Amino acid sequence: MTTNTTVAESATERARRRTSLKRHTPEIYKALIELDGLVAGAGLEGPLLELVRIRASQLNGCAYCIDMHTIDARAAGEKEQRLYALPAWRETPFFTPRERAALELTEAITLLPQGGVSDEVYDRAAQHYTEEELAKLIWAIMVINTWNRIGVTSRLTPGGYHPSGS
Repeated sequence: MTTNTTVAESATERARRRTSLKRHTPEIYKALIELDGLVAGAGLEGPLLELVRIRASQLNGCAYCIDMHTIDARAAGEKEQRLYALPAWRETPFFTPRERAALELTEAITLLPQGGVSDEVYDRAAQHYTEEELAKLIWAIMVINTWNRIGVTSRLTPGGYHPSGS
């Protein structure tokens, strides 16, 4: 049987073999942080952004980002029930029509089915968001997908994130 310590040590060891994007390309990394900050400050509701970030991270298998954004969502007052139900959001009554449209668009952009994002999915989102809000939502989805790819490629290890940054 593998212990949590052994699993964490092997994950840490595997991550050490990966290049540090932050260390080796700090200007690009900083630009992504700035883009993320622009998205966060663009005016969409914080709880909605966290749901989008968590759902994309679940789809991409980014454990670090799932950990980070569920912590952030809880710190902002998100209900545990909604976080637990997020993978099955279509089957629950816990999400508003606006959130459902955002989650559906998140899945379509994240998974990019053949043919891209369908007109039906896009139009459903457009019913709940102004054009400016929709543009901001699309940016939010694209940015978290970029972070997910960094987290998965770099094998970032979850468990050490704190909302305060400490």
